[in-house]
Parts: sequence; structure tokens; C-alpha cells
Amino acid sequence: MTRSSKAPIRAELTRRLIEEKNFRAVALEADWPDSFRVHRFVTNRSQDRDANEALKDFRRFPSWMWRNHVVVDFIEWLRKWNSTRTSEHDFAGFYGMDLYSMHASIEAVLGYLDKVDPQAARRARYRYSCFDHFGEDPQRYGLATAAGGAEPCENEVVDQLIELRRKYDELMSRDGRVSEEEFFSAEQNARLIMNAERYYRAMFQGRASSWNLRDTHMFETLNELFAHLNGGRAKVVVWAHNSHLGDARATEMGERGELNVGQLVRQHFGKRAYAIGFSTFSGTVTAASDWGLPAERKRVRQALPGSYEELFHATGVRHFWLDLRSKKNDATELLRDERLQRAIGVIYRPETERLSHYFEVRLPEQFNALIHLDETRALEPLERTSEWDRGELPETYPTTL
Repeated sequence: MTRSSKAPIRAELTRRLIEEKNFRAVALEADWPDSFRVHRFVTNRSQDRDANEALKDFRRFPSWMWRNHVVVDFIEWLRKWNSTRTSEHDFAGFYGMDLYSMHASIEAVLGYLDKVDPQAARRARYRYSCFDHFGEDPQRYGLATAAGGAEPCENEVVDQLIELRRKYDELMSRDGRVSEEEFFSAEQNARLIMNAERYYRAMFQGRASSWNLRDTHMFETLNELFAHLNGGRAKVVVWAHNSHLGDARATEMGERGELNVGQLVRQHFGKRAYAIGFSTFSGTVTAASDWGLPAERKRVRQALPGSYEELFHATGVRHFWLDLRSKKNDATELLRDERLQRAIGVIYRPETERLSHYFEVRLPEQFNALIHLDETRALEPLERTSEWDRGELPETYPTTL
């Protein structure tokens, strides 16, 4: 194998953890309501005909992050695996932990309450109408409140979450496990709305404030999942970018006051948490040139001198797993000094790569293990755009004659 991609490796590792180590859930850097539709599909509680249809709610940028062939194959497998379980308590679920779905989550809460308690739905509709003046773009809400042009909706969203939680016993007395799952989803949507309201106000107060709110929300969602699944004894796989999962205290992020999921998980769970990072030297990646733009198949530039990626390339080993915590591993000591590390998310700007995508880290403190793929291959979206099919022209391609 000369070329590979982290997504199929991550999916295969997750399959084995579910099959062999009894992991009970996958939590993604994705929105709760979109992911919960997939959860219904993989637990055989859905009218969706196949995985592609179950992923239809992933319409928000960057849709390709989860609407891709690797995820389709994984959730088809997960549905089949769950169908062989003798008890629903042994199902493995599929959940989102991000907070960008404020309006979709409002619709989900109202839809749930319309079915189970129409009077409560009317109260919720009144509270959430606080956002009606700002349309579908929550950033307009954040800007208006930050500028003093509108009163925040903080009290309304907090009151709604409190009321919903008070109804737990009443609503749980109806339909057993299915009722519990649907209430849990509605509760998570209401909590998401509360945190999203804070997040969009914080966007105009500086990067660290909004970043920390977002990653704290994702960590809280993990805690909610643990409490929901088997009384806190369940094991969960988390899929997210390196910048969210590597301990921020070992990076430039921590030095500028930013925390992340990886740090919070380690502080809370200690050695029970195991963080795996990915790296690559070159290849291709599916990413946009800016937020909201179409997915492109971009060439990844060779890693910069002085970076971890360049060091790993120099070993001549194409792909490897590196245990960063083993006391018997001499490489761990050699890697303790700070080096550059590349981070490519849903946006890739090779023209400003050093400024946009590199930061200083201490790798053995950041992750427990690392998977290095010397040359990576772009993830294939379900909806291939002309930009993706075309890819980037080689640097030697003539631009003038």
C-alpha cells in the first residue's frame, strides 16, 4: 500500500473496538439532530431505506465531512451489527457533539413536544420565537446582541431546558426504551440551543472565548452520553480533527488560552482516555478554500522542514503507528522537544500554509499514539463537485502561452 487516508483507518479501528472491546457509541464533530437521524437508522428505528438517505440531514458546510463513502460503509455495517444484538442495551449508537445546529435543534425540540405535550410545545415555541427577528443565520443574532442592538435570548433558552428536564419522569412513563431515547435527544437539542446561544454571542468577543465554549459543549455532550449509556460505564469512540482531540496544553493553543476536548477529557478521565492523532507528509485532501465554498480535491504540500511530518517522512517508513506513552520507546524522548505540526481541517490554504496550518506542539504530551501516513488520499464525497473532480492543476501546468 503506497497511499491511504485516515478515514477508512479510523472506521476500521472503530469497528474492531465495537466488536472486540464492547464500545457502545461513536461521537462525532457533527451536529446532534443530523447525527441522531443516523442513530435511528443504525438502531433500526428509522424509515430511511439506506445509509445515504439517513445522512440526508447533513446539508450544512462542510457536508462532505460526513456525507462520504467511508461513513456510508461504516453506518451500513453498524446497522447490521446492531441487528445481531439480542438486547437494545447492547446497541452501538451514532451521535453528534457539535453546536452549529441551533435552528435545526429548535425544530427538533418543538417536533418532539408537539407529539408528547402540545401545551409544553406552545410554551417552547413562544420562548424560541426570541430568535425570529434574526432569520436563519445565528451570527446575525450574535452580532446584534454584541452590538447592543438586541436583548439576548439567554433566559428563554435556559428556562426551556429546565422545564424539559422537569418533565423527565412524566414522559418516561410512556414507551420504555424508545421514549427514553427520544427524550434524551430532545434534551440534548435543548442543551445545544442554550450553548449555541452563548457561542454566537461569544463569537464577537474573541476567538478563545467562542472556541472554548464550543469544545466545552462537545465535552459536556460526551459526559451526557456516558451518563445515558449504561450508567457511565460505556466506552465511546470520538471522531474529530486533531486540533480538538490532542491535549491543548501541549500546543500553542493552550498558550493563548484555548482548551479543547482532548484536554478536558484527560483532565476528567485521566488514564481511561486514549487519544490517537494522524499525520501526513503529502498527498491530496478534500477541503474548501474558505468557509462555505465548495469541496475541492487539493494537493497537500510536502511538510515544512523542522516539522514532525518532515521528520517522520525522513524515516523512509511509509505508514506506521507510533506509541507515544511507552516508557520503552526511545523515540518518545527524542520527540519531546517542540516542533511544528500541521493541522488541516475543512479549509486548506496552501498559499499561506505556515501561517494558516502550522503550530508548535510537544507531540508525546499531545497524544497517546499517532498514525502517520506518508502520502494520503482525499476523501471522496457522496456529491462530487466539478471542483473536486477536476482537482488541482499541477504546478507545471502552463497558465499562459
